[in-house]
Amino acid sequence: MSATGEVAAGRPGKGRRVILWRHGQTSWNVERRFQGSTDVPLTEAGISQARRAARLLAGLKPDAIIASDLQRAAHTAAELATLTGLEVMHDEALRETYAGVWQGLTHEEIIARYGEEYAAWKRGEPVRRGGGELETEVADRAAPVVLRHAEKLPEDGTLVVVSHGGTIRTTIGRLLGLEPRHWESLGGLTNCCWSVLGEGARGWRLLEHNAGTLPEPVLGDDD
Repeated sequence: MSATGEVAAGRPGKGRRVILWRHGQTSWNVERRFQGSTDVPLTEAGISQARRAARLLAGLKPDAIIASDLQRAAHTAAELATLTGLEVMHDEALRETYAGVWQGLTHEEIIARYGEEYAAWKRGEPVRRGGGELETEVADRAAPVVLRHAEKLPEDGTLVVVSHGGTIRTTIGRLLGLEPRHWESLGGLTNCCWSVLGEGARGWRLLEHNAGTLPEPVLGDDD
């Protein structure tokens, strides 16, 4: 079965929730420098962001926490683990996209040196940025990990996934069953903000995106 088919199958109506939480700020974020799989630590501001967000997310009483093993994600996850008493399960499959020679370059340097490649990626074409991974390959490794842990949740349970902006976007696209060329339509995540997927009768739904406050119930005809 294809990965998309695997996602679509799910267990309808169980009410499970997946929170995909981006790590806190790093110095390379501030410099607009492409990190990819480079292991860059949090700044002091990033640590503060993680602590603030963790206090909010702890209120959702998560049942499990999984995280990328890169230190910026692992440290962010540790702040939530401290408050909840949960053990963080680390998985390298949740790392950010490997982007080869792009890694370490600023946004301006990438545009100047690899402008056509960058433009093709923005158009939704399958591009190995910097000679690295395709976005579909990132989803191929990350989405099954999220699904595997979500399957272990109790009814109405909550899984927190601490990862990276690009990996989260491709994972959301895969879980929603969107065509890869449409994944770019999902906006980026601010440092230490999160998106929430909920399981409904027809599969996963995007309930919150780039949120920095706790989700509110939907009051209206589209609930």
